[in-house]
Amino acid sequence: LVDAAEGPLPQTKFVLKKAIEAKLKIILIINKIDKKDARPQEVLNQVENLFLELAKHESHLHFTTLYAVGRDGKAFYQLPEKYSSDLKGDLKPLFETMIKEIKNSAVNEDKPFQMLISTLDYDNYVGRLCIGEVSQGVLKKDQPIVLVQDNKIIGQYRAQKLYTFEGLQKKEVNQVASGDIVAIAGIPQLNIGQTICDSSNPVSLPSIKVEDPTIKITIGPNTSPFSGREGKYCTSRQIKDRLEREKQTNLGLRIEPDPEGVNYVVYGRGELHLAILIETMRREGFELQVSKPQVIYKKIAGVINEPYEEVTIDVDKNYMGLVTEEFGKRKGEMINMITTGNTTRLIYKISDQNLLGVRSSLLTKTRGTAILSSYFLGYLPRGTKIESTRNGALISVKPGVAVTYGLVKSQNRGTLFIGIGTQVYEGMVVGLSSREIDIEVNVVKEKQLTNNRSAGEGVSVALIPASPLSLEQALDFINNDEMLEVTPLNIRIRKTHLSLTKRRVEGRRQESLQS
Repeated sequence: LVDAAEGPLPQTKFVLKKAIEAKLKIILIINKIDKKDARPQEVLNQVENLFLELAKHESHLHFTTLYAVGRDGKAFYQLPEKYSSDLKGDLKPLFETMIKEIKNSAVNEDKPFQMLISTLDYDNYVGRLCIGEVSQGVLKKDQPIVLVQDNKIIGQYRAQKLYTFEGLQKKEVNQVASGDIVAIAGIPQLNIGQTICDSSNPVSLPSIKVEDPTIKITIGPNTSPFSGREGKYCTSRQIKDRLEREKQTNLGLRIEPDPEGVNYVVYGRGELHLAILIETMRREGFELQVSKPQVIYKKIAGVINEPYEEVTIDVDKNYMGLVTEEFGKRKGEMINMITTGNTTRLIYKISDQNLLGVRSSLLTKTRGTAILSSYFLGYLPRGTKIESTRNGALISVKPGVAVTYGLVKSQNRGTLFIGIGTQVYEGMVVGLSSREIDIEVNVVKEKQLTNNRSAGEGVSVALIPASPLSLEQALDFINNDEMLEVTPLNIRIRKTHLSLTKRRVEGRRQESLQS
């Protein structure tokens, strides 16, 4: 399904690749042909080029194309010369094409039960649910089943609950058969790609491959002076239990205990993937301490490789220069540029390491108008890594409440992230320095109430409004010697070592190691 104006996007390429690998019959529907900027013929040519790139057999190049306006419930075999709402039509061409092109699944109810686990779900009452299409056989409630992977039995269980789907709702049933899409409860430990079989025939089906993670971060309990003030769940055990629950349904996630302490190393499929997890936990009442995201490298044939992405940016042509400048600084390689009306589509090849933080940067520079999506290209030889161009941080030297006098004095040193009345502690990052080095500031300093006056004492100085960071911006902002403190009420940045003395000792130690 492709938009007649937008054309194929990275997700189109990903889905098409998976469909070809699964040997599925493909039907192309070019939708929204009623748009003013619709260009169905150009989009068809782009999709054909995509098929040429991904096809593994000549038969993949022969596919049926339909044109549709989904909002009006109309589909056409041929592109109408001019579409209007008065044009007669319905979805009959779509249904007829599906019946003609897509073969029915073979119904084998006489054979032993067999089902490949395609996805997972979780229910608060029955626990984990495995979902998939029954390949063959019949399964009844409480019937013995086995979990199989690579033709090896992993465990023996019973089908405690069986569900089928009606629309968006699950319906409990006593029996399911070949061809049904079902959910089965009663297996506590399972993964996508494993097979559920009748105990008399433990044979596994071809497995589904889940893409490996490319980014990792460390998540642990909050250790700042404000720990326990704003959240309901603050301990390492509670965080571990929540991450384990997330792993049951979030397939791209991997979790390992940090060998250095009570933290956990969380592996994900990208910066946004991990940011969504952190934001979800924050809203649930967790207090977390998060490290800077790091790219996962692999050694292939003796060469260090890193993950690369194909990034597509749709932006107003007035902001095109800002986008090309940003990706130029990040060592991105432009693959293609397409201009349609006032919109320009830029396609880049760039490493995940250099891509970190680009989303928030582009949204700021284009005033929130840029649309960015990416497609994982794979692991390629390690390229040039850009060094951080971030200035130093403004660091609070004393705990307390930020006041106007202290903030006015501090704003001359850089950009502040906090405003009047904000609680701060020693070692907390309160702003971005105007210089390349960290600067200690006292934002809790109050004006001395004395009779002594200096020249210009009565001149008022305006306090510049604070520029707080979003979660994604903060993840990109922090350096290796900083941590992100995430609570239900606040997002704070802090130094790993809160004490100025400890930071200086650690700085000298790092300098001696480098020399």
